[in-house]
Amino acid sequence: MQLTSSDIAFVTDGILFGPEGIRVREIITDSRNAFIAPDTAFVAIRGNNHDGHLFIGSLHSKGIRVFIVSELPADIDLYSDTAFIKCSDTVEGLQKIASWHRNQFRAKVIGITGSTGKTIVKEWLADILGKACSVVRSPKSYNSQIGVPLSVLKLGNSYDYGIFEAGISSPGDMEKLERIIKPDIGIITNIGDAHRENFPGDEAKGREKLKLFRNTGMIVFNRDQLLVRDLVRSDEKLRSAKLVGWSFSDTDAEVYVRITRSVEGHTMAEITFSGNTMEYDIPFTDRASVDNALTVISACLALGLETATISKGLSELVAVAMRMELKNGINNCQLIEDYYNSDPGSLLMALEFMKQANGRKASLILSDFLQTGRSETELYSEVASLVAGTGIDRFTGIGEALCRNRALFGPEAKFFHSTDEFISRFSSDMYRDEIILLKGARVFEFERIGRLLEQQVHTTHLEINLDAISHNLNEFRRFLRPGTRIMAMVKAFAYGSGPSEIASLLEFHRVSYLAVANADEGAGLREAGITMPVIVMNPDPSASDQLIRCNLEPEIYCFSALASFVRAAARHGLVNYPVHIKVDTGMHRLGFLPGEIKELSGVLKSLDCIKVMSVFSHLAGSDDEKLDGFTHRQAEIFLNAASVIKNELEYPFLMHLLNTSGIARFPEYQFDMVRPGIGMYGIGQYPGLDLRPAGRFLTRISQVKVIPAGEPVGYGCRDVSEKERLIAILPVGYADGLNRKLGNNNGCLFIKGRRVEIAGNICMDMCMADITGLDAAEGDEAEIFGMNIKLEELAARCETIPYELLTSIPGRVKRIFFRE
Repeated sequence: MQLTSSDIAFVTDGILFGPEGIRVREIITDSRNAFIAPDTAFVAIRGNNHDGHLFIGSLHSKGIRVFIVSELPADIDLYSDTAFIKCSDTVEGLQKIASWHRNQFRAKVIGITGSTGKTIVKEWLADILGKACSVVRSPKSYNSQIGVPLSVLKLGNSYDYGIFEAGISSPGDMEKLERIIKPDIGIITNIGDAHRENFPGDEAKGREKLKLFRNTGMIVFNRDQLLVRDLVRSDEKLRSAKLVGWSFSDTDAEVYVRITRSVEGHTMAEITFSGNTMEYDIPFTDRASVDNALTVISACLALGLETATISKGLSELVAVAMRMELKNGINNCQLIEDYYNSDPGSLLMALEFMKQANGRKASLILSDFLQTGRSETELYSEVASLVAGTGIDRFTGIGEALCRNRALFGPEAKFFHSTDEFISRFSSDMYRDEIILLKGARVFEFERIGRLLEQQVHTTHLEINLDAISHNLNEFRRFLRPGTRIMAMVKAFAYGSGPSEIASLLEFHRVSYLAVANADEGAGLREAGITMPVIVMNPDPSASDQLIRCNLEPEIYCFSALASFVRAAARHGLVNYPVHIKVDTGMHRLGFLPGEIKELSGVLKSLDCIKVMSVFSHLAGSDDEKLDGFTHRQAEIFLNAASVIKNELEYPFLMHLLNTSGIARFPEYQFDMVRPGIGMYGIGQYPGLDLRPAGRFLTRISQVKVIPAGEPVGYGCRDVSEKERLIAILPVGYADGLNRKLGNNNGCLFIKGRRVEIAGNICMDMCMADITGLDAAEGDEAEIFGMNIKLEELAARCETIPYELLTSIPGRVKRIFFRE
């Protein structure tokens, strides 16, 4: 893309303020973008939980000189070298730029929509088509009103095909996306339940989706999905296109499919197209994957791809991993694994993910990009610019193409011709105290490198979905008044999730404070590179020097704690060191009692070494409507205490009272800040909050054995059955946080689509499950809690609360952090 600031004003129907001729080659919408190339423009988008206009100053300092805005900055006179294009709607302005750019592209564009499977079809089609042509695709699932234009802006004349997916949630969405994508070829996967709530039925939703194809020359679809078939046939514009429908049952279909056999993870399909019959080996047996593969095969055949190329591409397909995983690595390293979808667009997304886990040296291990038709020099020059622009400290390239283009990278970069060569030269002391991104095409088998770099190999692990935590944080923000701050609770190992990784994410999302339980937890965050304010909620008086050394802000809850910290502050010669005053309003844990507030205020006024940053209290029953009267009484006591302190001190301070349930139920007490805790991890039900569970506790079957009738299972021989049983042994026990109360058929696991009871007593490192009648084997995954067994249910079976179960999962259980 090559535009000037005046061109952008013309294309967007905006008004230009500032220089006319500033050149623009890239457009971004996220102020946290890790790579800001020269000639970049920023689109300031105002949403429910964010406002891009707030970051104009910081982005200007990073070199951006073109901004697309809906409101001019008040201090615009300070930006004499900068162009501002004012539009009534900046998202619409972004879409107009993408639509203009699409019109300059003369090669073929493929548009994909559907309720499910569209991302997988896009990825597989791009992989197979990319073996014969140069292909650009939308990264991951960039299919929204913002994601689609950002994807389309990647089109360039060096590509033979552009492949973009389009998702909708409301009527009218698809017409906007169609004007951007303008597909020459359309593919629809299916019509199902996703986003049904905004449509009167599947037929209405299907008609909306098919608006993407109103000007296409070809449509690929499954004729056995009768709703899709009938909607296409009934629309005069759609049926005028070349229709390529595949079917298992209709021998007159353009693509007729007959499954000849299915064995050992492979499905053999005999396919007839244009009078020719060919056999293809699909490396999957589940129905959804087979259907998606058949849609891809049909599209490839219709586009004239040779059978040998399609077969080779199919042989290399894998289930699309729509996430990047963050794990603990050797020698205090962190490891990000992203083994699929290797192209510059997905590389940038992975680098953005790496940026969130800050505070360490950054290393990138990258494989060749497996695509043809694009100049190697152009391609790897772009990669080298990304590597330089995102602050990668160490780059390692693996593959013949990267070796040929090593001169484009810095002198410190290392290159290997193959994964085998890298492994043969690997030493465990090569990486230390750094974050390592493994980004490779599937055929390079980077999981072999991952096993060398990974610290823990215990198959039992806790998965934490960072995107779910981000979503939940924004749900809380949706409830807050403008200007209300957030103190995020990351105490007790971030409720079992892992404090430094969660803290990095929260720092990235600009919460105002983090809160930990003790000084050691806070020191751990500082050691992990967290620089934002951290409050210690339960500081031991003996830890005052550690608090000051690590720049941690203590909760002051009694006169002796105040005196102890003041003595330490005086020893260090401090002035106005930040502290936070806790008031006991009825919970009767830590805190100054109401009768002590007047004396406290006088003492605080006399001290120069500390400064009160906030006054707060904690609600005892905010989740129980029967205690609402008590909650209101607590709030009244708190307001009175804060008022007394405010009258004595000659400076303002923050006030905060609400925990997770309080945020949902008592918006009138938001004051200056709120303190979400376990709700950030999607635990609990709160009125009006659409929270997503962020954690899954998983293990895998170690052994399967047949136990005869009358034989016991486990310690104490308590579990005996009159019937023969198939028993699975799994490497998770009470030392891993699996509560012993779940044994002897009180608890269950989720294996191969079914709940199975836990048999016998739970052991320290193992448990057993009755999988009789289930087709399960060694290595199969078992969910302890997650999508199918809720943590709240587990807590009820154990007669405890979710907090206890989460915080009982010890550090020996591997944490895997991922983004979808």
